[in-house]
Amino acid sequence: MRIKEIGESDLLVTFLTPDRGRLRGIAKGARRSRKRFVNCLDIFSLVNLEYVSRKGGLYLINSGKLVDSFPGLRRNFSILSRASYMVELTEILFPWELPDRNIFEILKKSLHLLSEGKRIDLIPLFFEVVAMSLGGYGINLEKCCVCARKYAGEGKAVFKPEKGGIACMRCQQVTAATPGISPDSVNIIGLMQSGSIAAFEEMDVPYEAIMEIRPILKLHREYHLGQRPRTANYLD
Repeated sequence: MRIKEIGESDLLVTFLTPDRGRLRGIAKGARRSRKRFVNCLDIFSLVNLEYVSRKGGLYLINSGKLVDSFPGLRRNFSILSRASYMVELTEILFPWELPDRNIFEILKKSLHLLSEGKRIDLIPLFFEVVAMSLGGYGINLEKCCVCARKYAGEGKAVFKPEKGGIACMRCQQVTAATPGISPDSVNIIGLMQSGSIAAFEEMDVPYEAIMEIRPILKLHREYHLGQRPRTANYLD
């Protein structure tokens, strides 16, 4: 996830694991080694690492073997910025050493799809919806967050950031701070929140829906996280 040079030959490496969450370790002599770290400590790489715990909260990384470098992520700045955004959002949502195999798998698959150049406008939206949901900030689409009337999927709803859900038109007017959302977009967000990669790859999302969903996710993210990811500037 992140690489920082330490001293003359060491690297400080931040990496995400499926069973221990986000960790940080020192790779001794990594900048000089030709055997233990062959092309495996580049950012966005999928790697098998051998590491052990040590005092002070840092791990000691002994060796690594490259599984996939996702070369397509470096094809252009647009793709690279999307990959960077997904990594930063993962860092914000998931504290150190909080294991979550689902976010690991979703991030890995999303980077793979981006690397292949598939649906690059849609992948960051899908990842954000799933990551926010896994991090405890799913969007409530089942009922009006004011009157609790069940949303039947008919007619426009209104998104209320402070409630993290939708409201009916009887309870909330459409404004810049509470944008309207169509039934199709509500359904698309619901499918994304299911976290199913298979469903995502089969989804046919029109451009109009992407443009409607994007500002809603931005309002939701910034209200509940209380911060704006630096890499979001490139997406905007």
